[in-house]
Amino acid sequence: QVKLVESGGGLVQAGGSLRLSCVASGGDFSKLNMGWFRQAAGDEREFVAGITWGGDTKMYADPVKGRFTISRDNVANTVYLQLNSLKPEDTAVYVCAAQLSQLSGRYYAEIWGQGTLVTVSS
Repeated sequence: QVKLVESGGGLVQAGGSLRLSCVASGGDFSKLNMGWFRQAAGDEREFVAGITWGGDTKMYADPVKGRFTISRDNVANTVYLQLNSLKPEDTAVYVCAAQLSQLSGRYYAEIWGQGTLVTVSS
C-alpha cells in the first residue's frame, strides 16, 4: 500500500511563497497520477492541482492557476506543490493524493496523506 507523507506547510504573509513536498513509499510511484487537495476549516475538500504519472500533463483549479505549480521527481518518489503569491483564502490543510482520476469534471483519489497546514496572514 502506498503511503504519503507531506511536509513544507507553515505560516506565511500574504504575497509570500511556500513549497510543499509529498514523499511516497510502498508502491510504484512512477505509475501513479498524483494530486494535491486542500480543506479549509468548515469547508469541503477541494482539488488544487494534479499531475500525470509521467509529468507531461498538469491540471489546476481555477483559483490557483498562475500562482501554484505542481511537479514531480520519479527518482525521489516525490511530488511538489510550489505556492506563490499566497492569499489569506489559500489558508487550508493541503493533502497529497495518489491514484488521481477525473469523472464529470471532478477529481478523485484513492490514497491520501495526512496533510500539512498552510496559514496565510493578511
